[in-house]
Amino acid sequence: MSRIHHIEKHRNDRIGWLRAAVLGANDGLVSTASLIVGVASASAGRSEMLIAGVAGLVAGAMSMAAGEYVSVSSQSDTELADMARERAELASQPEFELQELAEIYVGRGLTSDLAAQVARQLTDHDALGAHLRDELGISEITSARPVQAGLTSAASFAGGAVLPLITALIAPLPQVVAVVGGTSLLFLIGLGALSARVGGAPVLKAAARVAFWGALAMAITAAVGRFFGTVV
Repeated sequence: MSRIHHIEKHRNDRIGWLRAAVLGANDGLVSTASLIVGVASASAGRSEMLIAGVAGLVAGAMSMAAGEYVSVSSQSDTELADMARERAELASQPEFELQELAEIYVGRGLTSDLAAQVARQLTDHDALGAHLRDELGISEITSARPVQAGLTSAASFAGGAVLPLITALIAPLPQVVAVVGGTSLLFLIGLGALSARVGGAPVLKAAARVAFWGALAMAITAAVGRFFGTVV
């Protein structure tokens, strides 16, 4: 009897870095483009726009890295505390933990007898792993990685922020607002489509979502800069 090999490709392992990368690039692109548009709307010169843009890039990248690292570190600390508590409970009351695991499987649709067998076999194989995965929802795929998240956020923010900066550098000064705004929208649409493609989500919906919010941010900042006539 021939064996059929069925290969499945899932995208769960991309959740951590994809979230940080998309958030960073989107934030870098929108915030820097909005900053440049706001400064340009206040009738500032090219040097003022570029200084503001570079300052926004550096400050934003550092802020993203620090914020993402701190937030994901908090998640990691919680996971480690849960792991330590679960390890202690397995050592002090193994039978209770075995019953708890069986009840989880009953809740998922197994019969009591089958759930007890599954719980026993998984406990014999890797008790801590079974409880982390099925009781707490902690796995290798979803576990927190603070350094990876921080570096990814900083790099992606800088990558997104560079695009409107380059555009502002080469665009004719009288058309900077229109050129930076228009190209940034195109970049945002591309970013939304790319992130959706990588994550397996609907492309049009993701592209429209990031374009709408990016356009709104730039429009509001341009209005503020024009109204006050000062560098925002």
